[in-house]
Amino acid sequence: MIIARDIETVRKTVRQYHEKNESIAIVTTMGNLHTGHITLVKEAEKLADHTVATVFVNPLQFNNKNDLKTYPRTPEADLKKLEDAGVDMVFMPTPEIMYPEGMDVQTTVNVPHLSEILEGAMRPGHFRGVATVVLKLFNIVTPDYCMFGQKDYQQVALLKKMIRDLSVPVEMHVVPTVRMESGLAFSSRNGLLTEDELKIAPHLYETISAMKKEIEGGRRDFAALIKEGTEKLNSFGFKTDAIDIVNADTLEAPDTSAKKLVILAEAYLGKPRLIDNIEVNI
Repeated sequence: MIIARDIETVRKTVRQYHEKNESIAIVTTMGNLHTGHITLVKEAEKLADHTVATVFVNPLQFNNKNDLKTYPRTPEADLKKLEDAGVDMVFMPTPEIMYPEGMDVQTTVNVPHLSEILEGAMRPGHFRGVATVVLKLFNIVTPDYCMFGQKDYQQVALLKKMIRDLSVPVEMHVVPTVRMESGLAFSSRNGLLTEDELKIAPHLYETISAMKKEIEGGRRDFAALIKEGTEKLNSFGFKTDAIDIVNADTLEAPDTSAKKLVILAEAYLGKPRLIDNIEVNI
């Protein structure tokens, strides 16, 4: 497995792949890898001749400096997991490599509207940072395929639009959320949960799953349903940021023509902020 820490090493290697007409899939991560990430790698390996993973905690997408500082970093363990999973190359840049002139003067990518609603409204600038780093990584690695997990539902929608709008020659594959036996979605932030909080955390998915059943059973008073779900989560010990029920295609408030909805939930449990979602057919 090649470990690249500079852009030229990556470009030299991918040139060799392309000269042989071999395809590349990219898995972009911020490290602290778990089963969800490795599932993305395994799916990538089914599609492409070569899999390139990136490990970079992107400061441009953090609007909270403390969140950036405390984000879990496990580089040696990450490299071992990626090597065991069969990754061909890992790109592990520093902020100085990615943003050599500094972030204040960095050209950025803004996906209008989708970057400003829901999670974007609560975390100003977050999705601009995500879109910028992902497009930059695409330009460095020049992959044929990219892999993203459905757990980050709004991020997937935003990156799909970016790829479409900017005619990026990469094919996105969205992999279903990978969960523990308890139902809790795998997340790097789970490592910040205490033993007691890990027992409570599955109630996030349990709560939105119960809401899904209510909607599929014909319930349409979404505001009341959201209020009940919020109160339920808070009674378990969460501090709920938001629960939204939106059109799965547009992420807008649903109208009578919507055929598929998604329930998006964000809630603090102790220090970490957990997110989850579930699609609903109506």
